[in-house]
Amino acid sequence: MTSDILEGQWKQLRGQIREKWGELTDDEVDQIAGRRDRLIGMLQEKYGYTRQEAEDRVNAFVRELNA
Repeated sequence: MTSDILEGQWKQLRGQIREKWGELTDDEVDQIAGRRDRLIGMLQEKYGYTRQEAEDRVNAFVRELNA
């Protein structure tokens, strides 16, 4: 799934994002607005992930969606 698809499906994915990463608030999810880079940055901030770890987790999440 490319970043464009993530943005395009954001409204449908919001609930799954909140379920997966429960520390993200609704306002933070609104700020992410489907932007992969913002999601990665927010995960780094909230969970203390390294950039690579956050990218890996987002990639795994996307793969789960496509399964």
